[in-house]
Amino acid sequence: MFSRKRKLKKEFDDKLVNLLKETKDDWNNAKIIEDLVDDYDLDVIAQRKIAESIHFYLFKEARIRKILIK
Repeated sequence: MFSRKRKLKKEFDDKLVNLLKETKDDWNNAKIIEDLVDDYDLDVIAQRKIAESIHFYLFKEARIRKILIK
C-alpha cells in the first residue's frame, strides 16, 4: 500500500523536475530573444515574463514538496 504511494510520488516528482528544466530553457530562450530584439517590443517582454513566472511557480511547488533539483 505504501510502496505504491512512494512510487507515484517519485514518478510525479520526476515529471516536475523535467518540467522545471524545460521551463528554465524556455525562460533562457525568451531572455536571449529579448536581448536580440532591437526595438522595445511588448510581446517579447510579456513572453519572457510569462516564462519566468511559470518557472518560479514550479520552483515554488518543488520547494514545497522538498524535491532536490540537480
